[in-house]
Amino acid sequence: MKPQISASTRTLILALLAGLAAILEGGPAWAADSGSSWGANFFPNVELIDQDGRKLRFYDDLLKGKVFALNFIFTRCKDSCPAETAALRKVQKALGDRVGREVFFYTISIDGERDKPEELKAYADKFHVGPGWLFLSGGKADVDLIRKKLGMYRNDGKQETALNQHSINILLGNEAASQWIKRSPFEDTAALVRVIGQRLGSPGSASGIANAHINAPILDPTKELPGEKLFYPRCSNCHSVSTAEADDIGPGLAGITKKRDRNWLKRWLKEPDKLIAKKDKTALAIYKAYKQIPMPNFRLTDQQAEDLVQYLEANDRQTKPLAANDAKALSMQ
Repeated sequence: MKPQISASTRTLILALLAGLAAILEGGPAWAADSGSSWGANFFPNVELIDQDGRKLRFYDDLLKGKVFALNFIFTRCKDSCPAETAALRKVQKALGDRVGREVFFYTISIDGERDKPEELKAYADKFHVGPGWLFLSGGKADVDLIRKKLGMYRNDGKQETALNQHSINILLGNEAASQWIKRSPFEDTAALVRVIGQRLGSPGSASGIANAHINAPILDPTKELPGEKLFYPRCSNCHSVSTAEADDIGPGLAGITKKRDRNWLKRWLKEPDKLIAKKDKTALAIYKAYKQIPMPNFRLTDQQAEDLVQYLEANDRQTKPLAANDAKALSMQ
């Protein structure tokens, strides 16, 4: 005979779970009291599979005793997922070889039926992902359970009816210290690195990570052009406005306003997905040249698109002649 749980006990359990979800939703770090039951008794220990075909347990192999960054995507996403992955890649680059030793990155697909190891590996390769970052998938019920336990399911409490309704936040955690912080992946790279290194770093690893933000790009709060303020959180994870790096995800944008029609640029910024769907020649050329990584539709207003073009134009007026790799990138557009 199964033990009966009183109504008051059920209410208390639900309140505790709701409280954890609310804590995870906010910005401040939260630490459980010493001896708290959060951990093996709370987090699902379901089986997931990574991009190399390895089977791993969510709690035992991924969370237990680790500092980590975790998010959810699906590889066929043409909306926010590519931008989210690119943003995390910048954080990974800033942390360098500490990723995989002192902090671990986990990206879990919410489309496990289609995102098998080969799809996950191909997706990771598109973004030049380095060691220490696992891409994982599992059964829908298991992944949904993980998301709900982490407070990473749809925020309004309703059932998700489409894949693109998933949360785009990232969860930064230190399981050993019972600390959890939910942040937007589109925050300044340096700020995210500081959270991982200074607020979540364990005694044995914090010193190594704490100064990793020094080489990360820092937003200048005094920037005057509205388009510049739009560019850095939305575009800079994939594009450079100076010289393109060898592993940039998207083309370098130095000189772009001298090469592309202004109206076309504004339309591309506003609805890149529609231009590709309509088989616009230039849009398709960019899409194919950069590993078919879709440029996200950020749902910009007409004014925001105009502001971005004005910023690119201002940049081009003061930019030195294109470097060879930038010229090559532009020639592919």
